[in-house]
Amino acid sequence: MMMDSTDRRILHHLQRESDVSLDVLADEIHLSRNATWRRIKQMEKAGIITARVALLDADKLGLKLTVYILIRTDRHTADWADRFAQATRGLDEIQGVYRMTGDLDYLVRAQVADVEAYDRLYQRLIAQVDISDVSASFVMERIKETTALPVL
Repeated sequence: MMMDSTDRRILHHLQRESDVSLDVLADEIHLSRNATWRRIKQMEKAGIITARVALLDADKLGLKLTVYILIRTDRHTADWADRFAQATRGLDEIQGVYRMTGDLDYLVRAQVADVEAYDRLYQRLIAQVDISDVSASFVMERIKETTALPVL
């Protein structure tokens, strides 16, 4: 799908307030309500808009600790990778898993209540899959955190 500047303005607004009314959004981008709706539906069909979600405040939910888990493995088989993917997908605290280049094999981002909760997560993970080296870094301060992509 070819996107124009109007599509990008729609995405810009929806990333910041996905529950904005269609009428308000149409007014903001200077397009009719129906044309705005059609463009949104086209972007959903094309997979550009993948979901509309509510973002929650982790601190207010008692999940005050963000942890980045650095994982190295000495096994690089398809079977191990499948078991690792299945294990991490099944742990709700884990929000992101990334296979990396360089010395690090995987980077995992998780949100937990405290260090003890991280240790419980760690124990559950290593019970499911063999990992040769694990280290963790805890976020001390969030300087910038966004889900919005640069679309303008």
